[in-house]
Amino acid sequence: MVSEIETASKPMSDPNPETGNKSIVDELYTALAEGDRNTIGKLLTDDLEWWFHGPPRCEHMMRMLTGDSNTTTKFRFVPRSIEVIGECVIVEGWEGAEAYWVHVWIVKDGRITEFREYFNTWLTIEDVKPTSSCRVRNKNHTLWQSNPRDLFTRSLPTLLLAI
Repeated sequence: MVSEIETASKPMSDPNPETGNKSIVDELYTALAEGDRNTIGKLLTDDLEWWFHGPPRCEHMMRMLTGDSNTTTKFRFVPRSIEVIGECVIVEGWEGAEAYWVHVWIVKDGRITEFREYFNTWLTIEDVKPTSSCRVRNKNHTLWQSNPRDLFTRSLPTLLLAI
């Protein structure tokens, strides 16, 4: 028989994995802001799959994660919104009319395995998973769309991310 003390000391598994995925990405941004390389290393897999879309001068996250010491300017990623769709954690941020970014992190088994970065790019994420022939698919497959509040008057290239 298990005592109440033993039961209370055991961590309860989160019934909603999306909440856990969001917590992992939140922890990553906190570690980045604090320069906590140990935590960053624990959250990312060694073979992180990486994809970047934007001007090469804007690869700030790559410089942060790889410890590129040649960077003279420090870019701070301050998330303005975080949305979770299954394994995808979508983080959006902007710094006035100068910079708009979207990060899509894929979290599997408690670690970040993939990263997609979009800089000064309007992004739409759509569900393209095959559906059963018995079900009628909703005509609107959009799961998430960019919302750069400070950049509505500016033209940004548009990309579609299919998941």
